[in-house]
Amino acid sequence: MLLSLHVKNFAIIDEVWVDFGSGLNVLTGETGAGKSILLGAVNMALGGKVNKEMIGQNADFCLAELIFSGEDSKTESILKEYDLPVEENLIITRKISENGRSVSRINGETVSAGALKAVAACLIDIHGQHEHQSLLYKSSHLAMLDRFGKAELGGLVEEVKTSYHAYKEAQEQLSEAACNEEERNRKLAMLQFEISELEAANLRIGEDEELEERYRVLQHASRIQEAVSSATEYIGSGRENAEEYINRAIQRLSKVSDLDPHLAELYEQLGLVQESLTDLSASLSDYAEEMSGTEEEFSLTGERLDVLNKIKSRYGKTIEKSLQYLEEAKKERETMENYDDYVAGLRSTAEKAEKTFLAAAGKVSAIRIAQAKLLSEEIREALEDLNFLDVKFEIAVAKADKPNEKGLDEAEFFICTNPGEPLRPLSKIASGGELSRVMLALKSVTAGRDEIGTLIFDEIDTGVSGRTAQKVAEKMALIGGTRQVICITHLPQIAAMGDAHFRIEKHSDGERTKTSITALSESERVEELARILGGAEITASVMENAREMKTLAEDKKSDIRQGKR
Repeated sequence: MLLSLHVKNFAIIDEVWVDFGSGLNVLTGETGAGKSILLGAVNMALGGKVNKEMIGQNADFCLAELIFSGEDSKTESILKEYDLPVEENLIITRKISENGRSVSRINGETVSAGALKAVAACLIDIHGQHEHQSLLYKSSHLAMLDRFGKAELGGLVEEVKTSYHAYKEAQEQLSEAACNEEERNRKLAMLQFEISELEAANLRIGEDEELEERYRVLQHASRIQEAVSSATEYIGSGRENAEEYINRAIQRLSKVSDLDPHLAELYEQLGLVQESLTDLSASLSDYAEEMSGTEEEFSLTGERLDVLNKIKSRYGKTIEKSLQYLEEAKKERETMENYDDYVAGLRSTAEKAEKTFLAAAGKVSAIRIAQAKLLSEEIREALEDLNFLDVKFEIAVAKADKPNEKGLDEAEFFICTNPGEPLRPLSKIASGGELSRVMLALKSVTAGRDEIGTLIFDEIDTGVSGRTAQKVAEKMALIGGTRQVICITHLPQIAAMGDAHFRIEKHSDGERTKTSITALSESERVEELARILGGAEITASVMENAREMKTLAEDKKSDIRQGKR
């Protein structure tokens, strides 16, 4: 249930707090007072698209916050799925800055748009004044039917979707594999050439890096030889070298090293230096010998690098990818050599996938047909409650033009409101007021199955009046007996049925216009009813009518919720 709504800097709303109650909450006000703006703020909090121009004047952000109570198991499961904290109340906050940046939070944790919408879908169902237009589109009817029958369908709808995509993928693979013998021979020849070239290259991972490093050394062989030769002379083979001077130092210290223990240690270290110089001199000499005859190696290294670079440019930019290409080419060659078996395997896979899809789709079709009969009857009964006399309503489930991820079916709503006339598609005959009542009937039927705690109706009373308006009000009261309902309305019949009543008003000081919302007391509710009934002039008789309407509505609501009706 929605406990509270907090809106700040949204359009002409500076800041409002609204505490809703259980049952039927009605919101009334003059046209243009900001009722739809308030609903826009709710939509914003739930992840709806909002233009940054909706940020209030002289503000650098707008904010909407919803506080819900009583998280059910499904909501809790989704919160855990997104690693969000589970608390006694659930708080959804969304803030939009003037730079267009949007931040959404659930229980204080920043969340993605996907997480926000997943959680919101379990909490609240908003029916805007234009949503009934979806009834005009046949494409939306199947989704409405599936929503009604989701308990019976279980995971079958998702199974149909998954199996359909597997079937389509298998079909595409089979189609791509289709080619004539000439194409196969040409492809096989190309594969053989590529495999031979790659195998002849005798690739080894890391070889290119090793050769590039060696090639750089060989490019500068003369400079390296000159430097090594000079270093060798300085260390040990020149006229005056380091080894000779170290030997002299050792000879001098050898005569006195036994006179002082510390000096003896230094004498030993000097001996180690002599050994190191000798080893280093030998290593430099060996290196110099290895550098001889580099011209041939330089040429061979360059040729090998050319081969490797050519292979990499053709087959994958790296040796690893080129080797991977080789393995894939071998597999493809094997496929081409055993083409008939390959195609037979694909055909078998496609046939199995088709059978799996058709089996799942068939189960779904059977359930849809059964649920369509139940939903048709329940909607017909609900329409009778909404002052449709002798109404007929039917949901036809037929075979779709072609299979799709929803299965084999399409659904369409048919209605007849006049005795003796045939059933016709809802989109062909229903007026705006009739569509509103059909949608209300659908919502009232599916509300118990959806397990959604809060329903919001924005002027669903469009196009109805008189006795029909009273019937719509009674239906609202009935739904409010088991669900929280928030209804924006112009009808006094619905306003009189409310368990809580809020008035939305617009004020102007000559410079700015602001919207406020006020929870009404019992006496104020009667005054608001009188305003709706009487318009500009509220007379004593209008006030008396309002009081009588309120009393009668309370009695009627009590009877409805007790099942007396």
